Amino acid sequence: MEPVLVDVPDRLETQRLIIRSQMPGDGPTVNAALLDSWEALHQTMPWAKVQPSVAETEGRMRQGRASFIARTDLPMLMVLRESGAVLGGTGLHRMDWSVPRFEIGYWLGQRYWGNGYVSEAVEALTALALDTLGAARVEIHCSHRNLRSQRVATRCGYTLEARLRNHGREPSGELRDMMIYARVRDPAATA
Repeated sequence: MEPVLVDVPDRLETQRLIIRSQMPGDGPTVNAALLDSWEALHQTMPWAKVQPSVAETEGRMRQGRASFIARTDLPMLMVLRESGAVLGGTGLHRMDWSVPRFEIGYWLGQRYWGNGYVSEAVEALTALALDTLGAARVEIHCSHRNLRSQRVATRCGYTLEARLRNHGREPSGELRDMMIYARVRDPAATA
């Protein structure tokens, strides 16, 4: 399968969210959401080491769009349907199209925590991966310190398969264990 030829929708809609591909021009609003929650993100997100400028975030949005089109990464944004506010980022990452296998990643602005938005996005992306893209496996990886992400994975029907001890470092430099959760397609469904 040639990934660039795979039809992947640019936009998913759930009851409360629009989950859409990153686009040029998203930099300022995404940057504001990042900085609003920087202290929390900096605790457990390996990419949250240095606060990005608006221009750096805009560059990341444009690179994300290019990756989406090339199907090398599928970064998306969570947007509140009612107001259009950018809540955070998500997407399907580190894919292996030969399996196919995907990893769902996510971050959410702190002011939106506790409302089930991430679980809603994870359910939509899981359905996209399993039902539309034919995934055999979908994973969620998170730090052992990120209890919120662990609860999202469990709530969305993912099973803890592994704890990789001293797998990497937090942005603070502390060693971190990587928790790996997965949902797999029933082998009978692909036979």
